[in-house]
Amino acid sequence: MKHILLTTLLLLLPAFMLAADPAKHVKADEAAKIIADGKVAVIDVRTPDEFKEGHIKGAKNIDILSKDFEAQLGKLDKTQPTLVHCQAGGRSTQALPVFEKLGFTNLIHLDEGYGGWAAAGKPVVK
Repeated sequence: MKHILLTTLLLLLPAFMLAADPAKHVKADEAAKIIADGKVAVIDVRTPDEFKEGHIKGAKNIDILSKDFEAQLGKLDKTQPTLVHCQAGGRSTQALPVFEKLGFTNLIHLDEGYGGWAAAGKPVVK
């Protein structure tokens, strides 16, 4: 009986972890609609050099690798819808728990990142 309970818990654990994800996940087309509404803060967590090579118009660059990443995030409005992205989705996915820990209540994740945005032909600033 103990083994059945343990096995069941281990099988369900990934589902609970996914359910705890604080963000709405979107692709470029949906992100473009959200940005067009003008009510979202766009946070680009790539390096400054990556940001300079091209970024989404109106995005604020807060490098996840910087020592003061949390402090910079802490200065933002935690109640404003916030779209988070990096180049391909990895670093921004790693950043989501930090946003959640700081109390952000309306997170949106651009799953394919800036690369997916650009590949979809969405406007960029260079």
